[in-house]
Amino acid sequence: MENGNENRILAWKRVLNKVIFGYDTFAGKAFDIALIIAINTSVIIVMLDSVPSIHTKYGNLLEALEWFFTILFTLEYVARVFCVNKPIGYIFSFYGIIDFLSIVPTYLSFFFPGAQYFADIRAVRLIRIFRILKLARYVQAAQLLSIALKDSRAKITVFLVAVLTVVVIAGTLMYLIEGAENGFESIPHSIYWAIVTLTTVGYGDISPGTPLGKFLASMLMILGYGLIAVPTGIVGAELAQSSTNLNGNSKRCKNCSYERHDDDAKFCKLCGKPV
Repeated sequence: MENGNENRILAWKRVLNKVIFGYDTFAGKAFDIALIIAINTSVIIVMLDSVPSIHTKYGNLLEALEWFFTILFTLEYVARVFCVNKPIGYIFSFYGIIDFLSIVPTYLSFFFPGAQYFADIRAVRLIRIFRILKLARYVQAAQLLSIALKDSRAKITVFLVAVLTVVVIAGTLMYLIEGAENGFESIPHSIYWAIVTLTTVGYGDISPGTPLGKFLASMLMILGYGLIAVPTGIVGAELAQSSTNLNGNSKRCKNCSYERHDDDAKFCKLCGKPV
């Protein structure tokens, strides 16, 4: 009798796994498309609820809908944990963490009013649309960008350290030149001004009043335009190199166009089809 119950549970797990995590079957596609619609709807509800006039008129309805979707996503999360072979692996995976964080805010609103607005993190779950619609080229493009950013991290780190040094020096100089009478009350406050100026944001809440201060500010603004091109060039060069490395491989999947295969590969790493 116990074996029969275990077999039924295993059968249910297989069916759920095929529907929830599979995307090659009609049921799997239907589930994922319904999930995307539910995610979009719940995110729109959270955004509408933050509008005072709408909240005043439809607050109760929106709250009820938000709880409906939260319970729905909670059941979905429990089902995912139940049907995977390694629940702990899913729970601590990227998707598992995002799925969990998407349901927590509404429950936290019992203790921290307003926490429910963090439910907008559900929008991150829409990444699954790339898998559902088999947009492999977009997946490959994202992978290419990820490789380029990873390869250029050392150069970008050096660049950011250089920028940090510039704003510290410029902020200190402006503090000495302008002083508290012109709004530069401290070195940290002056560094804030230097960051805002160097990034060409220019809030205008602090501005130099002396000729020397204005000259330094002008130099910092011009430098800011020059600095914009540096990280773009670094990442652009790495993207070109990564693209060359990928395209240099003759193994291309006919199904999804993925190219980064080993020379002796017989099946695609991305979709599993023969290459």
